[in-house]
Amino acid sequence: MSYTQLVDQLIHALRSLPGIGPRSAQRMAFYLLQQGRNDGLSLAKTLEQTLTQVGNCKRCRTFSEHDTCNICSNTKRDSSLLCIVETPIDILAIEHTNSYRGLYFVLMGHLSPIDGLGPNEIGINELSSLLNSENEIKEIIIATNPTVEGEATAQYIANLAHLMEKFKCTRIAHGIPFGGELEYTDSNTLAQALAKRTEI
Repeated sequence: MSYTQLVDQLIHALRSLPGIGPRSAQRMAFYLLQQGRNDGLSLAKTLEQTLTQVGNCKRCRTFSEHDTCNICSNTKRDSSLLCIVETPIDILAIEHTNSYRGLYFVLMGHLSPIDGLGPNEIGINELSSLLNSENEIKEIIIATNPTVEGEATAQYIANLAHLMEKFKCTRIAHGIPFGGELEYTDSNTLAQALAKRTEI
């Protein structure tokens, strides 16, 4: 069923968000029109400001309103550590652990030839320039996701780092989650945990 042209446009726009289907988009649109007009106008203003004023940090490529993000400009961070992640949201996940005080580099994706994503598309050239220009970096921590694409990306970056012969290159561990039980762990995770076992 079609509503007015503007209502249809609003529903269509809401459907462009991840995880929002036709019915959810309709509910959101009618909520905003029935009782959330002030909230909707505030949301529209915030969206416009954010989408026009937030860019990327020139050093690590995460989202920032300034040329350099808060993490990169923080002199208390350990500049000898560089953690490489796929997306800005991965930085939030690591920061919530309160256990890492180094710097980051955001790939904005992973290698995926099927999707047309090669080294140039995920910022490998920028990463290489950063590694060549900063002498303080002593260790690269590769924190890409434990997927086929994430593993391929990790291996590509590790090979690049080894060619430079300047850094210790590590990969975050994958395996059994803390508090998990073996009988409920899937076979791929269990295989990774066995393969990446450490001496105690």
